Amino acid sequence: MTTRSMTIEQWPQAVAPSAPRSILGAMQAIDEDAELMRRYADGDQVAFAQLYERQKGPLFRYLLRQTRNQQASEDLFQEVWSRIISSRERYTPLARFSTYLFSIAHNCFIDYCRRNANTPTAQADTLEDREDLLADSAHRGPERQTASSQMAERLRAAIARLPEEQREVFVLYEESGLSLHEIGEITGVGMETAKSRLRYAVAKLRRSLLDVGSENDAAALARAE
Repeated sequence: MTTRSMTIEQWPQAVAPSAPRSILGAMQAIDEDAELMRRYADGDQVAFAQLYERQKGPLFRYLLRQTRNQQASEDLFQEVWSRIISSRERYTPLARFSTYLFSIAHNCFIDYCRRNANTPTAQADTLEDREDLLADSAHRGPERQTASSQMAERLRAAIARLPEEQREVFVLYEESGLSLHEIGEITGVGMETAKSRLRYAVAKLRRSLLDVGSENDAAALARAE
């Protein structure tokens, strides 16, 4: 069981050093998404449409969480897919397609930060206002699974306040389905460092929500899945 299927109060235990992750799930993902990408490289446009539908929600949410700017997120979203399209003939499925996709997204975001080092970050619209870009309910992030819209807003704000390195690991873990080892590869750190960042992020989120929450909010957290 991972944080993706747990309540917020259970998150710290889920990312303890002894928590195992499934290798079988990773291999299945390689078979599905990488095969779609391989078929697209051979000219199968339907395969690309299927791949896009599977990945657009997690990718856009990752970019929105990182930039906190709707227009920048949409621009980077297009840039990532443009890179996927232009490199399709060179694609080699050495790992999960999600690892490949989010590595490109991470690099695009780093380039964006360098280009906009002195530009104030604009406040992003709420995710509910962008449902057309966030895929279906199967890919919704933890904020869409909370018991109340008020608590969901607090969670979004708490994620935005996380230090950048912790926020990225947390968002990747929640949205991409990647393992901590894969997230470490994407962000250029070891698995233990990625795990530590995730644990700190989870602890801060839980503390932030409990600090500002009323009794009713705490009860809602316990019920959230």
